[in-house]
Amino acid sequence: MKFETERKHLAEFSFSSLTDIVLLLLIFFLLSSSFIIQPGIKVRLPKTEAADVHSEKSIYVTLTKYGTVYLNDQEVALSNLGAELRRLLVSGEKQVVVLRADKDVPLEMAVRIMDICKAAGAEKFLIATRPEKS
Repeated sequence: MKFETERKHLAEFSFSSLTDIVLLLLIFFLLSSSFIIQPGIKVRLPKTEAADVHSEKSIYVTLTKYGTVYLNDQEVALSNLGAELRRLLVSGEKQVVVLRADKDVPLEMAVRIMDICKAAGAEKFLIATRPEKS
């Protein structure tokens, strides 16, 4: 028994299936891409060739170029920084204090912040940087 097939050319092409695939790919790439989560404080970090990602539980001290100090995304007066930091360091764990200072901040101000942190009981320090694009 021989079946005859008729070959017809499609007169129209439906883009609805193609748009569904593109939308699914867009959602996939948006959800699977990794984002570096940083707070809403605008700080231009200095560049470095060897950036290291720190994963331990950290306390972040942010210093903007205008002299504003933030402790874990909460604005803190410089005079209260030691007391607030001491309160966070009471937990008993050896936590790392990460200093996120704007690249335009004078070195003297960054060292002053580190002295306050050391007086509050912090033992480990890191200075946050961003990787230099090759």
